[in-house]
Amino acid sequence: MPAPLRSLWVAIALAFTGVASAQAVEVKAAVLRVDYQKILPISRFDLRPFDLGFAGAALADEDNSTTGRFLGHTYETQTFAVTADEAEAKARELVAGGMPYVVVVANGADTLKVADAVAEAGGITLNAAAHDNALRGTECRANLLHIAPSNDMNADAVAQFAMWKKWPRWVLIQGSNPADQELGQSYERAAKKFGAKIVDTRTFEDTGGTRRTDSGHVLVQRQLPTFMQGLSRHDVVIAADNTDYFAAYLPYHLWDPRPVMGSAGLRPVTFHAAHEAWGATQYHTRFEALTGRYVHEEDYNVWLALRVLGEAVTRTGGNDVQTIRDYILSDKFELAAFKGQKVTFRDWDGQMRQPILLFDDHITVSVSPQDGFLHQTSPLDTLGLDRAESPCHAFN
Repeated sequence: MPAPLRSLWVAIALAFTGVASAQAVEVKAAVLRVDYQKILPISRFDLRPFDLGFAGAALADEDNSTTGRFLGHTYETQTFAVTADEAEAKARELVAGGMPYVVVVANGADTLKVADAVAEAGGITLNAAAHDNALRGTECRANLLHIAPSNDMNADAVAQFAMWKKWPRWVLIQGSNPADQELGQSYERAAKKFGAKIVDTRTFEDTGGTRRTDSGHVLVQRQLPTFMQGLSRHDVVIAADNTDYFAAYLPYHLWDPRPVMGSAGLRPVTFHAAHEAWGATQYHTRFEALTGRYVHEEDYNVWLALRVLGEAVTRTGGNDVQTIRDYILSDKFELAAFKGQKVTFRDWDGQMRQPILLFDDHITVSVSPQDGFLHQTSPLDTLGLDRAESPCHAFN
């Protein structure tokens, strides 16, 4: 939609939606991305763009400003790439410098450190990348809100589709790293939750080294068919490979021809560049015009985090941290996210409720929650831990 028409639409919408009275408000936020030393991904298509996450912030500022200019609200988001050793100190510096809202793109351990540093300074952290279940459970923080879905949510999204397809017999292949093992546990939990049966579990050892040379490719290609011999009768192979070591090689390298789901084959994602339903095409058009590339999950998650902030500021008419947090966690909050239904937050662990797209690297094959999976509050609460199951007490 052209900018003038979009602005006109916003002006008309604001007149009928009961937003807070217009007053000058300045909203300053930061995106803090922790960059790690990693070996190259299996495929060149998975190389990280230099502005990963930051591009989503630029689009979010544009979108928030479209509404904000009618209300006297201005938005400024600064972006920072740091090492893990620098993250905590940088987070404190940002909040002390007048940026109380910090969107973090990091692993679970560093996300938690940043959240604690931001909390000490009186700010709010929005998690745009870490999937660790503990961050929504035993290690939850009252000031930490999660845009990225948990491992449990992603596993449930895959499990629902497998059961809808009547593929209840699973083989679980998990990596040997701790992050892989946690994801494997999420799939074990999902199997029990939805009535699937894991007939065999195997662990693929991460021995290090390159995965993109001819020798690495040939080695894995030779290993996998032998590794997958002798399995019990099964309908589908579930891959738990959070560290991106082996899963991409599973399709077409199995001993028995079966669909692959999880970390390869059919994957759970928050967003992808081929998704065009529910108005997503106009999102992609604007993102690509701004950045010259396709969107990544981290870009979308950062954009969504800042749009959450923008929506809360629009509705409350201010930028007080406690007021913003309370509104986001209230029943009044909802936000359109180009995924078929509005997203909200769970007030017991700070996790965003949202549909999960199931993506085969070409199209959206399906969207979870699937039809027929019901919940007394919201079908979205069939993904991940429900209120009664949650070990998080920080939001009580």
